[in-house]
Amino acid sequence: MQTIRERIQDDLNRQAVEQAERPYIREAGIQALQRLVPVAQRDSGQSGTVGRFLLSLYNGRAFPFPLTELRGLDTTLWDDCLAVLRMDRRPEQEVHEYIENGDAIWSQLKKDWAARQN
Repeated sequence: MQTIRERIQDDLNRQAVEQAERPYIREAGIQALQRLVPVAQRDSGQSGTVGRFLLSLYNGRAFPFPLTELRGLDTTLWDDCLAVLRMDRRPEQEVHEYIENGDAIWSQLKKDWAARQN
């Protein structure tokens, strides 16, 4: 059984590792986001899933997203969604702010995908 001191040290170690990994998580998430946005701007089943996923990261209360929809994505899109989700777990800025013209793009995503269901 761990002592309180050992538990605190374990927590501090985990936090240090997470902090050290943060730049890599951010870079992977931004690259994935740059691949996902053009998919969300198309008109296909996967586009709708990606678009609604991105909207949910933008505002989960206004745009709820059932995670089971991710099951319908190709593996590469699924991986990209998880990379963006991992980046957004500890957000440094709003997800749309990582993309040039993000406000305009997310406004269009709202029009394209907010009211549509699978």
